[in-house]
Formats: sequence, structure tokens, C-alpha cells
Amino acid sequence: MLNLWNPSHLSLSVGLITAFILGMIHGITPDEHTWPITFSYSIGSYSSKKGMLSGLVFSTGFTLQRAIASELAFMALTGFLMSSSSENIVYIIVGIVMAISGYYILHKGRSFHLIPWLEKLLPQTDDSKPVPIRLAFLHGIIAGCGTGAFATIIYTVISPTMPSVWVGFVPGLLFGLGTLSMQVIIGALFGWWIQSRNISQSSKANIGQFVSGNTLQYGGLLFMLAGILGLIDPSISDWGVNTGIRVHNLDSINIGVILVVIIVAGIGGVSMWLALRKNKENTLGTHNG
Repeated sequence: MLNLWNPSHLSLSVGLITAFILGMIHGITPDEHTWPITFSYSIGSYSSKKGMLSGLVFSTGFTLQRAIASELAFMALTGFLMSSSSENIVYIIVGIVMAISGYYILHKGRSFHLIPWLEKLLPQTDDSKPVPIRLAFLHGIIAGCGTGAFATIIYTVISPTMPSVWVGFVPGLLFGLGTLSMQVIIGALFGWWIQSRNISQSSKANIGQFVSGNTLQYGGLLFMLAGILGLIDPSISDWGVNTGIRVHNLDSINIGVILVVIIVAGIGGVSMWLALRKNKENTLGTHNG
């Protein structure tokens, strides 16, 4: 029987199966490295199909990074990834990219003219089109550098059991694919929800832009704050309240869970409520006029 909580002494086949299942658990449980990004881009795409694509694009970058890290783990070169400060550094970098992406989405790049090289990297679009999701791939690569229980199991338990350096990347790849399978579904659900609202396409575009932009921009600032505080006081990163649930990502209420709740439910939820209310007021005003 698979021990997904604390696997050890795994055979090759069992290790690979474990890596994929752990990836699925990682993808479906509230995780600060996946849900805020998938939510933001899926809502911004305002359709189930493009929401699914958002989850796919993000998770592809995530999978690529995890495969590379798994290969490094096989060669015993992941010490820098597993250091106590690496998670906080990832928080800061993810936060910077999120904040820049959110600001860009809200202002459509108009404020980046003083930084030409950055403006060239950002996709040019207009207010009538869905939020561009190509930056989700970059988010995925950066988020894949995060550490935690899942990364520890993959890098220290499963990757070292691979038979040769040529397949050292496979556990990370399978973990990423497991995450991808769940994030595609979650992205589709987020996109379907906004698609199912009985509002015009232009209104969906405006709502998607407002919600995804706010979630990324202010969520990014929170990520940066959490990372900086974690570097100043490492005990913040280690803090957690045990829930008694023997499932990673659900076993404790910690800084990661709090970030997910505040960013997705808090910033995203409030932004959605404000956007829908404003759209309703505009619609009533149009009809009354």
C-alpha cells in the first residue's frame, strides 16, 4: 500500500506512481504556488476552454522546472533549492512577477514605456480581449522552485532511486504532470464560472481584467511581504497550526494556506464582487437611460 504521507524505501515502479499521485494531490489542494496563479489567469480568460489552457500553460512551466530539479536531486545538487531561505526567496520572486503582471493587466502596459525591454516581453492587447496567459508559463517555472513537503519527498526519497542519470528527471516530470492534470481541471472550473455568468462578452472581459489584475498585483505584494518577513524572521515560515489531516497542504494552517485564502478568496473574491456589482449598476443605468 502506498504511503503518501511519508514514503520510504520505494521500488522504481512504486516511486514513479507515488510521484504522479503526489503531484495530483499538490494540484488539487490549496497551494500558494498554484491556486493564485491559475485563478487569476483563468478568471481573466473568462471561458472554460481558456481557463483550462491557463492551467495547462502554468503547469507546463512548473513541470519543466520540477523535472530539472529532480535531475539535479539525482546528482545530489539540490542543496541550494532545499535551503531554509529558498522558499522565501521564491516568494519574493513570484511576488515581483505577479505584481508586474497584475499592474500590466490593469493598465495594459501603458506605464512601461520607460522600460522598453520589459514592454517587449509583455504581450500587447486591448481591453476587449481576454487577459494574455503566456506569462503564466514564467510563473510556473518560478513557482516550481518552491520547496515544502512534496519537493522534499521527490528530491530526497524518489529521485535518488532512479537507475541512471538519464532518467533522474522522471519523478519531477511525473509530479509536474500530476499537478498539471488537476490544475487544468481547476482552471477550467474557474473559467467556466465566469463564462456562465449572464453578462455580455465585453463585460466578461472587463470583469476578468479587473479581477485577475487585482489578484495578481495585490497578491504579488503579499507574496513579497511574506518572503521578506520570512527572511527577517525564519520562524514565520515554520509557523503552523496542526489540523490533524494527514494530507500534505491540508495538514496544517500555515503561511502558505493563509496566502491562498487571502489572495484567492479575499482579494479575488472581493474584486469579483465589486466587478459584478459595478457591471450590474452599469447595466441598470443603461436600461434606465
